[in-house]
Amino acid sequence: MIPGAFAYHRPTSVKEAVGLLAQLGDGGRALAGGHSLIPMMKLRLATPAHLVDLAGIAELKGARADGNDIVIGAMTTQHELIGSDLLGTKLPILRETSEQISDPQVRYLGTLGGNVANGDPGNDMPAVMMCLGATYHVMGKSGERRIAARDFYQGAYFTALEAGDVLTAIRIPVPPAGHGYAYEKLKRKIGDYATAAAAVVLTMTGGKVGTCSIGLTNVAETPLWAEEAAKILVGSALDAATVKKAVAAAEAITAPAADARGPAQYRTKMAGVMLTRALARAKARARG
Repeated sequence: MIPGAFAYHRPTSVKEAVGLLAQLGDGGRALAGGHSLIPMMKLRLATPAHLVDLAGIAELKGARADGNDIVIGAMTTQHELIGSDLLGTKLPILRETSEQISDPQVRYLGTLGGNVANGDPGNDMPAVMMCLGATYHVMGKSGERRIAARDFYQGAYFTALEAGDVLTAIRIPVPPAGHGYAYEKLKRKIGDYATAAAAVVLTMTGGKVGTCSIGLTNVAETPLWAEEAAKILVGSALDAATVKKAVAAAEAITAPAADARGPAQYRTKMAGVMLTRALARAKARARG
């Protein structure tokens, strides 16, 4: 199928984009990489009368250091995330996650902002952003505001974005040097959404876990931050008994749908398996 008719707009500044979206109201939709919106338009699940393409806004691209944070423009592509030396050094979990998103053709156009702003529970980056404690910069008709990733997701395809809002950047605090990280993803085939996935960022001190954060992908209507599971692990040596207890706590907050990827109980258990693997790899990578 092909999408229904729509008018196309290509602003060159965030101010212009926000103004257009405010003017167009419910009939306008922002377009990032298009890999979520265009398929929905083809299936008539979305029928916007106007598309506001953000690709021409230079200020929405690139990654930079800002004190102890990294700020990434929302229109930075997955391919650019993979190739960034800054991110590879400071936030290597982003490279690892991006490399597992779909295929190279999609990663050349798919953007970080589009991945996190859409509210699709199957997208990989939202759980990683929750794990990292990221904050989203959002520009709307009333000016800029910042929303913690952990407060952003309200339901499948429902987020804290309001009509006319544009997500402009993602701000991520840099984890301590020597931190361990991993993103483990189970999928049916290359390019598929996760059956279940887990993100882990932790630090080790004297053989014990100093800090830990866990995100889970596609096992609920929203990405999940497994706060209680992470608390169980802090102070432990990631021994088998403690990991088992933490995995049980993480599984307890999941509520996956039964679909072509498997029944709900299976997907919950696979979230636990992915978390166990991610913890082991993060520990192996951690220094100190």
